[in-house]
Amino acid sequence: MTAEIHFNRRIPIRHNVDVFIAGGGPAGVAAALAAARSGVSVFLIEGQGCFGGMGTSGLIPAFMRFGDGIHFLAEGVGREIYEGLKQEATLYDDRVHDVVGIDVEALKRLYDLLMEQSGAQFSFFTQLVGVEAANGVVKTAVCAAKSGLFAVEARVFIDATGDGDLAAWAGAPYEKGDEQGRMMPGTLCGLWANFDWEKRNAQPIPDDHYLEQAFEEGIFSIPDRHLPGMFRTGKDTAGGNLLHTFGVDGTDERSLTEAMLWGRKVILEYETYYRRYFPDAFAEAHMVATGAVLGIRESRRILGDYVLNLQDFLAKAVFADEIGRYCYPVDIHPLTSDAQEYERFSEEYARLRYQPGDSYGIPYRILTPRGFDNLLTAGRCVSADRIIQGSLRVMPGCYLTGQAAGMAAAIAAGRDCAVSAVPVKELQHKLIEFGAYLPNA
Repeated sequence: MTAEIHFNRRIPIRHNVDVFIAGGGPAGVAAALAAARSGVSVFLIEGQGCFGGMGTSGLIPAFMRFGDGIHFLAEGVGREIYEGLKQEATLYDDRVHDVVGIDVEALKRLYDLLMEQSGAQFSFFTQLVGVEAANGVVKTAVCAAKSGLFAVEARVFIDATGDGDLAAWAGAPYEKGDEQGRMMPGTLCGLWANFDWEKRNAQPIPDDHYLEQAFEEGIFSIPDRHLPGMFRTGKDTAGGNLLHTFGVDGTDERSLTEAMLWGRKVILEYETYYRRYFPDAFAEAHMVATGAVLGIRESRRILGDYVLNLQDFLAKAVFADEIGRYCYPVDIHPLTSDAQEYERFSEEYARLRYQPGDSYGIPYRILTPRGFDNLLTAGRCVSADRIIQGSLRVMPGCYLTGQAAGMAAAIAAGRDCAVSAVPVKELQHKLIEFGAYLPNA
């Protein structure tokens, strides 16, 4: 039996606000902007020293699709981010809003600007460490920072942690991984300098073209066949979405520690790979940084009043309570490095994708955890089955669920009603005023 202690402290209630948000990634920022601009008081905590989560601290090199090839779906906060980066000439685009390379420092500054202008309160270097909840009502969030422990009281709480920490600790039901509890691998992304993009674009060979040869020559520790590759992030810089940390559990710090150590060691093998097989573009290139956090694709999925699912993706579903539409293919990375699992991934990724103009609806009910009156989720941990979570989890999808959660929280706080009782038409009307793309509302 594990030894235990009883930990009891009196801590100050430092904030009492309308809306509390745990997590300052794309979903948390979108939620904060929507709520604060609606006139309610907001306090957001972020564990790192910047907003953006995986796209900044994690050095994930590219946004996935902002649109379906015809329509710009991530209207609202997504449009502000897209246009704001475009003004700085830091977009490396795009195949009609498909993949957009990320200039990390420009994105950090843009998030800072939008959040400061919104009037929302926020604190970096602040972790959620506890939740007090009873009878479907979250009472307080307990936070830890350099100044010590403190509590936050709020009318509405939004879980934008990615891993569903706030909701799970409050007692909300959730699922994690597949039927055996296995989750997609993580990736330790990196920033690379002295990359000759002119020469690379003149040699349009896929990044994974030489992998089997490299396996035979013993370059890699494991035969990881899935190589998303290098994405342009600047004039001569690249972001590498390269290796997988198989078996990682993003809700376990011991697993994360092991994965980070593995990633920092193995990523140097890719320097050898690119220099040997892409010498024209990569001869002078080198890795200059890896992410401060591991890129996690999957952990908890908080069960809500509706579970978005594969059939909704296949049907291009329309919902009466739609708060957005999205279109990214189902992208469930291989669970292991064996060839059969990679073939499973390749077939699924080719099959579960849309034609230009196609998309599926996102219902508000996937943001409302079952049995809770004042709790919402946003981002990677919303209520979805494992299949469609593999589509909705990317950053433009997080902007959509985040801004809807923030707007709904503002309405619920103003009306003093349960989040599940927020009038859908009012929510949709306010989202449209905010800029959202809601053709079926």
